[in-house]
Amino acid sequence: MRAVVQRVTEARVTVAGETVGAIEGPGLCVLVGVTHEDTPAKAAQLARKLWTLRLLPPDEEGVEQSCSDLGAPLLVISQFTLYGDARKGRRPTWNAAAPGPVAEPLVDEVVAQLRALGAKVETGRFGADMQVALVNDGPFTVLVEV
Repeated sequence: MRAVVQRVTEARVTVAGETVGAIEGPGLCVLVGVTHEDTPAKAAQLARKLWTLRLLPPDEEGVEQSCSDLGAPLLVISQFTLYGDARKGRRPTWNAAAPGPVAEPLVDEVVAQLRALGAKVETGRFGADMQVALVNDGPFTVLVEV
């Protein structure tokens, strides 16, 4: 699994003009991509990593904090294009991206595992044409692979 993680002060995802998920920060906007070899165990591993990554602004002692430290929210959005390959030619291939029937349950598992850890999680809508708006705090963006 691959995730692009952005520290945000706010983020929202809309589908056909309707807001389907939104958070107020500090928090994380997470784009999640799934490949063919991914499993529910990898989804759980990614969820634990997202919940405990110290990416949020530091406390008064200068130590960066995690979502688990602050109870900060996450906006999790499926993003099959994270496995696009544009090394050859001018048109990316999507061969490494898992198909919807494989990917959707695994993205749902990441969300379920985060919620089981105590996270407040908002989501996009799998397979929909989504518009994502966010204020990247920093800017701060990290690529996470499990």
